Amino acid sequence: MKFLDLVKIYVKSGDGGNGSKSFRREKFIEYGGPDGGDGGRGGDIVFEAADGLNTLIDYRYAPHHMAENGKKGQGRQLHGASAPDLVLKVPVGTEILDEDKETVIADLSKLGDKITLLRGGNGGWGNVHFKSSVNQAPDYANPGLPGEERWIWLRLKLIADAGLIGLPNAGKSTFLSVVTKATPKIADYPFTTIYPNLGVASLGAESRFIIADIPGLIEGAAQGAGLGTRFLGHVERCAILLHLIDGTEEDVVKSYQTVRHELEEYSGEFSTKPEIIAINKIDSLLPEEQEEKKAALEAATGKKVYLISAISHNGLKEVLALLFEEIKKRRIKDAAPEIEEDTPQEWQP
Repeated sequence: MKFLDLVKIYVKSGDGGNGSKSFRREKFIEYGGPDGGDGGRGGDIVFEAADGLNTLIDYRYAPHHMAENGKKGQGRQLHGASAPDLVLKVPVGTEILDEDKETVIADLSKLGDKITLLRGGNGGWGNVHFKSSVNQAPDYANPGLPGEERWIWLRLKLIADAGLIGLPNAGKSTFLSVVTKATPKIADYPFTTIYPNLGVASLGAESRFIIADIPGLIEGAAQGAGLGTRFLGHVERCAILLHLIDGTEEDVVKSYQTVRHELEEYSGEFSTKPEIIAINKIDSLLPEEQEEKKAALEAATGKKVYLISAISHNGLKEVLALLFEEIKKRRIKDAAPEIEEDTPQEWQP
């Protein structure tokens, strides 16, 4: 199935059914009077975050979604049936954006999150409602109200605990395939990964977490170079970033700074997000080269740098344990109930 994380669709709620203009006509009933029923309500447009979905591809080939209209009223005060709601299932982590592609209408970040985006039109009143002492036989009824309609964008941000970042060919896909059961495409050329990949890493029964591997960034990505920053939204929700640097690069400091610059150009939130820096592919370096590049990177970043090899599995357990420690802190924070501030109550005698 092709991965798709951004799509524009048209949605319309149902129109209300028309009210009925009807009069009771039966044998031996001299004054039957008006008996038109009301129209039914149109269906709502509802979005729900559902399990088992990981792409918006279904909406790419079916961009128009319209709820049913309410049924019209009938004689003998029979009301028209209301239309069912149209429930559109989307992956967990989907944002609903306005047509300007910037205004966030809703963020369905948890399983079961649901929002009624458009309300169906109310049904019209039948002529029985307009009977009065001065109008014994009203010959008119209300039409149903029209539903709402609009164009919206659906943007998917994958729900992952840790995000892999780095230049193309830094070994992110190999790392993901080794520490999880994911099977991303792996090759010895840049831009092997063109769509995000997810995998579940495990350090034990209670220590599982999701890692997202996004396509590599290059210099000028914020201006659209390479694949640009299109997929960076998938790591915005992550608790921590793992920055992989190709140890075979001549200047590892420049590699690090290039990616960090593009991240901060995309969003200032990345400057405060926890990060672990790791030099990958150390199996291709001599011990003195490893220490030299590690020292240079630590001096430039002011952070501890780890040496790993996805091929030989060196240093992987330590890095995974550090990732999970930060993820555990986020989970505890998210699970903690919000403490309501005590509001002073009005004095009473």
